Amino acid sequence: MNFDGEDLSHTSLTDRLPPDEAHTFRSCDLTETDLWGASLAGARFESCVLERTDFRKADLDGASFTGGGGMRIRFSDADLIDVTFTDVDLSSAQFGGALLTDVSFTGCRLIGASLTGSRGTGFRVSGSNLTMANLGGCSLRGEFIEGVRFDDADLSGCDFTGATFSDCRLRGARLLKTVFAKADLRGADLGDSDDDRVRAFAGATINHAQAAAILAARGITVV
Repeated sequence: MNFDGEDLSHTSLTDRLPPDEAHTFRSCDLTETDLWGASLAGARFESCVLERTDFRKADLDGASFTGGGGMRIRFSDADLIDVTFTDVDLSSAQFGGALLTDVSFTGCRLIGASLTGSRGTGFRVSGSNLTMANLGGCSLRGEFIEGVRFDDADLSGCDFTGATFSDCRLRGARLLKTVFAKADLRGADLGDSDDDRVRAFAGATINHAQAAAILAARGITVV
C-alpha cells in the first residue's frame, strides 16, 4: 500500500494497513499518528514528518527510514530487525524495550534519544549526533564507530570491548562501569579526563597526545 504526500497526522492507521503487504510512505505527515502494534515489516518511510509518531509494539523488521523524522518518536517494545535509519531526525526518540538486531543509524540526529533498556544483539552507528543520548547498558562490541558525537551522553554500563573509534567525541560522557577493554580510542576526543574517566579507559589503546593531555591535567609534563 502506497501513501504519497498524504496528511495522515493524528489518525489511527493500524487497522487500515493490510497484513502481509509492504507499505511505502513518501513525504507524508505522520505527526502523532497511531501505528501501535502495526504490521510494518519491510515498510519504507521516505522524507516523512514523524513528530511524536507512535510505533510502539509495531513489527518493523526490514523497514527503512530515509530523511525526515521528528521529535519524540516512540519505538518502545517494537521489533526492529535489519532496520536502516539514514539521515533521519530521531531526537528524543524512545527505544526502551525495543528489539534491536542489526539496526543501523547513518547520518542521524539522535540528540537526547533513549536506547537504554533495548533488547537484541544491538546496532551500528556512524556519522550521527548522540549528544545527551542515553545508551545505558547497550553493547557496541567490536564495532567500527566513525563520526559520532557522544558529548554528554549517558554511556553507563555500555560495552565497547574491541570497538574502534574514528573521528568521535566523548566530551562529558558519563562512563560509569563502561567497558573499553581492547578498544581503540586513538580517533576519539576524550575531553577532560578526571580520575574516574581515566579508570573507565582501562584496557583501551590511546595515542601519545591523549596520554600527554591526561598527564598534563595531573601536573606531569611529558617531554
